Amino acid sequence: MRRIVIVVILGLLGWQGYQYYQARTAKGAALPDSFTAPAPAAPFSAVSQYKCDGRIHCSQMTSCEEATYFLRNCPGVKMDGNNDGVPCEQQWCRR
Repeated sequence: MRRIVIVVILGLLGWQGYQYYQARTAKGAALPDSFTAPAPAAPFSAVSQYKCDGRIHCSQMTSCEEATYFLRNCPGVKMDGNNDGVPCEQQWCRR
């Protein structure tokens, strides 16, 4: 008999917890009327003033920005001897 009472009490507590959870979830799902969504960010522009044109060495670059573009976007470049992600450290991208 005690086990039945304990099971019934646990069942009721579980049901109450479930009802509480459902009420909280329903409240959280609806946004208040005063909510305004942030403006979407400007789309990423893939247009660049640089293009992969076969240059692969630092001596062929004119700036750190250009060397960085080539390192990130162009295959076969030889501008990062120590593979740290910073190109042309002696010529353009000094730390």
